[in-house]
Amino acid sequence: MFAAKKHLEKVILPYWNSMKDTENGGFYGFKTYELETLKENEKGCILHSRILWFYSNTYLTIGGEDNLKNATHTYEFIKKYCFDNVYGGIYWMLNADGSVKDPIKNAYNQAFCIYGLASYYRATKNQEALALAYRLFECLETYCKDDYGYKEAFTQDWKAPVESAICDQGVVAEKTMNTLLHVLEAYTELFLADAHPVVGEALAKTLEIAAHKVYNPEFVRLETFFDSKMGSLADIHSYGHDIEATWLLDRGAKVLEDVISKDSGKHAYYSPKALEIAKETLSYTPLVAKRILEVAFDGEALNNESRGEIAEAKGQGKEHVDTDRIWWVQAEAVVGFVNAYEVTKDEKYLEAAKKIFSYIENVLTDKRPGSEWFWAVSKDGKPDTHGITEPWKCPYHNGRMCLELISRGFDK
Repeated sequence: MFAAKKHLEKVILPYWNSMKDTENGGFYGFKTYELETLKENEKGCILHSRILWFYSNTYLTIGGEDNLKNATHTYEFIKKYCFDNVYGGIYWMLNADGSVKDPIKNAYNQAFCIYGLASYYRATKNQEALALAYRLFECLETYCKDDYGYKEAFTQDWKAPVESAICDQGVVAEKTMNTLLHVLEAYTELFLADAHPVVGEALAKTLEIAAHKVYNPEFVRLETFFDSKMGSLADIHSYGHDIEATWLLDRGAKVLEDVISKDSGKHAYYSPKALEIAKETLSYTPLVAKRILEVAFDGEALNNESRGEIAEAKGQGKEHVDTDRIWWVQAEAVVGFVNAYEVTKDEKYLEAAKKIFSYIENVLTDKRPGSEWFWAVSKDGKPDTHGITEPWKCPYHNGRMCLELISRGFDK
């Protein structure tokens, strides 16, 4: 149905294996559009957290000792260089040799390291990795969480808020959907790995915030940027985040339900809302997937986002749609539509996923030797000249697409 394993083994794995830094540890942080590896460039901690997740889950899904070795190689780099052993948490950016370049503490970044460490623990049963994941969980819950959600970023010592690296769209926001989504993702993975009730309650809380503050039932979308009390600040409809959220929210709700129901003796540790919010989540995510299929899929790929949708509906402006085909948006669209097909059994979602996967293989994948996926392709097929690898461009989205298709039984 989808040549996911072939794509993983022929395109994604060879590329990332070639980016391994055997001198300074970890992986090289930048390869230009011209396919020059800039070995002296910075290394993102978030890049390495995502690589740790990728190799750990590749090993869990298809095996391979080289995948396990690369997961361990990444883990050792993170443990040695990314952790701040004075103030806690992990840094934002390192130099090529592992020295600290930017010590800011982004909540988003802590979440992804939990995600990677929990996955590595699942692959290896390495207790140290699990302990490190809980250290980051404590940082998020102690410094970032408040009564309304998760604050974005802080100075190295966690004492003062700073501008978040993910507030890069001209909006000054104190909270974002993006951070909440990936905190939820991290807590899902940690709860799946260890099933601690405290993590389960935190997971249930993220689902509740998503359902009651982020989800907009009138426009059937997730809002993006928020003030301190989770009031929406921008009229932006992020198609990629919405379709990604549908299956990540579903996964979080299902893991929560499954773990609690398997051990009835643990029910007392959870608030009565935990299972209720899981059911509520599973009731609205199919509506979001349907909306994305209707407004964002153009028959071959997924557009990126729209601005001014609400304003236009109210007669106060004109909607602008960004039609670029961003790499991660296409990957998440495939998984999100396959998930929607599994939930609804409606063939239109599966057909959309097939068309986007075909677009990925034929247009978005860079056919030059030694490359992987372009950052983006315009609607008329012109590749963007972003780097093939940079701090945000990693095997997390496209590798995960392949792994989800394989694990769900959609690989041909």
